[in-house]
Amino acid sequence: MKRFALSRVFVFPLIVAACLLVLAACGTTGGTNNAQHEGHVHTEMANGDLREETASAKILPEFLNGKQRELQKMYLLAAEASDVLQWIPCYCGCGASAGHKSNLECFVHEQREDGTIVWDDHGTRCGTCIDIAFQSAKLTKEGKSIKEIREWVDQRYSNTGAEPTPTPSPM
Repeated sequence: MKRFALSRVFVFPLIVAACLLVLAACGTTGGTNNAQHEGHVHTEMANGDLREETASAKILPEFLNGKQRELQKMYLLAAEASDVLQWIPCYCGCGASAGHKSNLECFVHEQREDGTIVWDDHGTRCGTCIDIAFQSAKLTKEGKSIKEIREWVDQRYSNTGAEPTPTPSPM
């Protein structure tokens, strides 16, 4: 019994110290944590997504380093197909969890007029996001309209139980 009480006396301060270290390392301001180095700006969102800014859509974010080449190509494809993917909903639940408005935002948060792009790492962890973007790009190459692609995506994913992103309809 004394042995338990003694180890409790030593363990409790260690647990408190560990918790303080974790809180200090993970502290955020306004739900984000920003870091800048070597021309890249990283922002960790409150939902766990990581955003990274690069000078152009041809420069992949560092969070793709070490990832499969196919995933890296998928990010390049999403940036190239932004004019289509901005009209295509995602059905993984990211509208509610990450505030995404379309499938494009699973890969690309923002494309600025100066060519700067803000990437989102959500697509690195989600097969639904990847499949929707891949199929949308494939259907575009087959000559399908944005309306036809959206109808295909809605039909395929509408019974999955996840709410689609609040994607506006194309004109």
